[in-house]
Amino acid sequence: MNARITSGLTCLAAIATACWLARPSRAAESAAGGLNQLSPAEKAAGWKLLFDGQTTNGWRGFKRPAFPDRGWVIEDGCLKHLAKGGGGDLITVGKYDEFDLEFEWRIAPGANSGVKYFITEERNAPIGHEFQLVDDLRHADGKRGPKWQTASFYDCLPAATAKTLRPAGEFNHSRILVQGNHVEHWLNGGKTLEYELGSEALKGAIANSKFRNVAGFGTKCKGHVLLQDHGDEVWFRNLKIRAAGE
Repeated sequence: MNARITSGLTCLAAIATACWLARPSRAAESAAGGLNQLSPAEKAAGWKLLFDGQTTNGWRGFKRPAFPDRGWVIEDGCLKHLAKGGGGDLITVGKYDEFDLEFEWRIAPGANSGVKYFITEERNAPIGHEFQLVDDLRHADGKRGPKWQTASFYDCLPAATAKTLRPAGEFNHSRILVQGNHVEHWLNGGKTLEYELGSEALKGAIANSKFRNVAGFGTKCKGHVLLQDHGDEVWFRNLKIRAAGE
């Protein structure tokens, strides 16, 4: 290779390195209008952010007055739980009974987590309806079957087997919709299940679950949204909600 070509390649490498070092961080992209932002149309439709990408405003620990001092961090525009970091579950400061909730998430390979709703601290335990988030291929729960896989109503109702799930390490988009007594789970644009609160079908599913003896489980209540600390690494971003009466 002659000196002129070598010099040219060196120059290109230097330019590429400079561009890489000068690239905006994920947090900067978020602040500039990428992640964790609402469009004017979303604002007009009544959507509200649950996470601004930069602070822990609007969140606290389950049965705690403040945000945990360990386990949870803000990283690259995400609320992230550190593997074996402790800290406990996070809940929204606000309570909701009818809502449209959307969020993006990713988990580490082999990890398990969940987003719960209808959470009341009067139960003294973080028990609620759970939109399961799990590595279906590697985690033991995922191998048990559809009732324990991603986008199921954990341990009660199975997620559709024909669903679009991106692999661990990649972001997925999820939605939980509650209208009256009707509830839906969505994953990456496809509905994975629907059920009616208080219905005989749901009562039967709960009777065959570990929640069979939880008073009031399966009925509608005004409660917090919860991000689960299951001990594994998980990221959440673009959390937004449109709630009835707000």
